[in-house]
Amino acid sequence: MYLTSEKKEELFSQYGKSNKYTGSVESQVALFSYRIAHLTEHLKKNHKDFATQRSLIKLVGKRRALLDYMKKRDIDRYRAIVKALNLRK
Repeated sequence: MYLTSEKKEELFSQYGKSNKYTGSVESQVALFSYRIAHLTEHLKKNHKDFATQRSLIKLVGKRRALLDYMKKRDIDRYRAIVKALNLRK
């Protein structure tokens, strides 16, 4: 399993409010980014895995929706998470 509970807690404590609070937008975006990176590496090796490709596209859409929500609600938090996760070039 690529995503253990310890890794989840580490992501939540690093980007969220605490390691148990999974509801913050920052922690969800961080988790989605980690999963997107993992699926991207998988698709580099298995380019014909269309189910994974579909899942990746859905995850990117979910992350984009959360980032749009955060941008509308609090632009400073949005800028901080984008910088921390290095989402923009």
